[in-house]
Amino acid sequence: MNSPVLEAVGLTKHFRVRGKSARHRAVVHAVDDVSLSLYAGEVTALVGESGSGKSTVARLLAQLMAPTSGSIRLRGEETLVKRGKPFRDYVSSVQLMLQDPFGSFNPVHTVGHHLRGVLNIHRRGQGKVAEEAAIDELLREVSLTPSTQYTGRYPHELSGGQRQRISIARALAAGPDVLLADEPVSMLDVSIRLGVLNLLAKLAAERELALLYITHDIASARYFATNTVVMYAGRLIEGGPSETVTQQPAHPYTQLLIASAPDPGRPVAPVPPASSAGLGTPPSLIDPPAGCRFHPRCPLAMDRCKTDVPPKFTLTGGHWAACWLHEKSENAASVAPAEQPRGSQSC
Repeated sequence: MNSPVLEAVGLTKHFRVRGKSARHRAVVHAVDDVSLSLYAGEVTALVGESGSGKSTVARLLAQLMAPTSGSIRLRGEETLVKRGKPFRDYVSSVQLMLQDPFGSFNPVHTVGHHLRGVLNIHRRGQGKVAEEAAIDELLREVSLTPSTQYTGRYPHELSGGQRQRISIARALAAGPDVLLADEPVSMLDVSIRLGVLNLLAKLAAERELALLYITHDIASARYFATNTVVMYAGRLIEGGPSETVTQQPAHPYTQLLIASAPDPGRPVAPVPPASSAGLGTPPSLIDPPAGCRFHPRCPLAMDRCKTDVPPKFTLTGGHWAACWLHEKSENAASVAPAEQPRGSQSC
């Protein structure tokens, strides 16, 4: 079995709320006890609604912020960096792609300037000829040819899809082993999203990249990712092979998430009354619910869900769910982190 390239182990991040006194300072429980493994050449999708903590996980893995607790392991070694050469060495292996490609570029610099800047940081000592050859190769990899048509242009002169491809090229310029893609297609036209996803899948396979794909669109996760992990209110609640998670969802939240995705082939269900369970808004992360955080919205909630945090219960084929409904399942068994099967990250 291959070892993961990048791991999060019990990762937790709490943010202090401003304006509170030191004695009564509240915290936002943005991420709680998240464990996640990324493997070379595989795409792992992290799925959840807005505010669930997905982007915070990406920023923690990129070490743009320090965790409250837990650890990050790169190639099996625990790694915590803040600035300077250790941080530069880390980001040469772990690159983050942001959701808004336009906002991630300096508008007064050309595409060529942005790519040369990364090469000068992570591939020092190249001559000008080698540098121009590297830029040409990067743009060819992201299907922007001829390169001379793009290197002299400014971000505002490119389409959204072209800007995102330049973002990918800039990330690849560092020569990373891990790519953290935070909602990489959510700001693109629907007509060009598939092309960008196909490009990322191709690069993951050809470059043996461990790719984390963060999205709220569980349908694209099924199409694009090897494994899918579902996040709700700061915790991971289900995970496993993408086909299994999306076609046989075990957690009520995942079931509702899939039901909310547009599907032309699905008959229109009657709208339930406003008082029905399963509706409502996500909980406050300043004062999250006890037990399972989904229980105030869950149509299948039991008394135990309101008091006890469910562990991970294994189902079949690497599929797992943190839900008390599966406690007595014939194949369910709580698995210690050291015994996790590949692709079955725990919470």
